[in-house]
Amino acid sequence: MTGSDAAGRLDDDDFPAYTMGRAAELIGTTPAFLRALGEARLIEPLRSVGGHRRYSRYQLRIAARARDLVDEGMAIEAACKIVILQDQLAEAQRINEEMRGTASQESDLPPG
Repeated sequence: MTGSDAAGRLDDDDFPAYTMGRAAELIGTTPAFLRALGEARLIEPLRSVGGHRRYSRYQLRIAARARDLVDEGMAIEAACKIVILQDQLAEAQRINEEMRGTASQESDLPPG
């Protein structure tokens, strides 16, 4: 691997750079919490060659959102479902806006 390849991985939000212990530390929780998120199918960590869980920055952002909801008193399963639904809603809104933009551009064209 060249230096530029390594630098590219450091910028990649999806690169599984963090061990379970480090990931838990970064988001202020426990490894058991991260395992519970995996069991609830909110995040699925990649596995190292030795079978250890590895998390990406993207996964840690999702885990932190779930942790915030749990800290507010929500059950972990409910928190995971809310995060999933929030992401689905955001994606649907993005698609809707994209379609509106396309429809608006088409209506600006002269008939013909």
